[in-house]
Amino acid sequence: MDNRSKEARSRNMSRIPSKNTKPEESVRKYLFAQGFRYRKNVSKLPGKPDIVLPKYKTVIFVNGCFWHAHQGCKWFVPPKSNSDFWKKKFAYNTDRDNRNYKKLEELGWRVIIVWECEIRHGDADVTLSHLCNSILEQS
Repeated sequence: MDNRSKEARSRNMSRIPSKNTKPEESVRKYLFAQGFRYRKNVSKLPGKPDIVLPKYKTVIFVNGCFWHAHQGCKWFVPPKSNSDFWKKKFAYNTDRDNRNYKKLEELGWRVIIVWECEIRHGDADVTLSHLCNSILEQS
């Protein structure tokens, strides 16, 4: 059972940003410092990728572990209340993500996913270094 009223829970959830999150900003700042130039949230591409590197034909999604149901991650804990709703919500989100990744690949884009836990709770420098190497090695 939720310990907050529906109104309070709704207010809390509505304040969670969908773009320009701290993990996204960390990735963007690192890429910029490494000399990469990019576009943000390109709405003409499927899924509106967080970072688009046209020169490398690469898109990067910085996914939040909760909203994108990062399986095996200790930071993804599904809510116990209203569990049917959340199961459907997470299934829809992951299906939508997979459809968008496939569409992007069909259009010739390389898709890279960076998880929030890798930036906030992991070794961000190692993750970001691997990200740069991944972008460069397939260009």
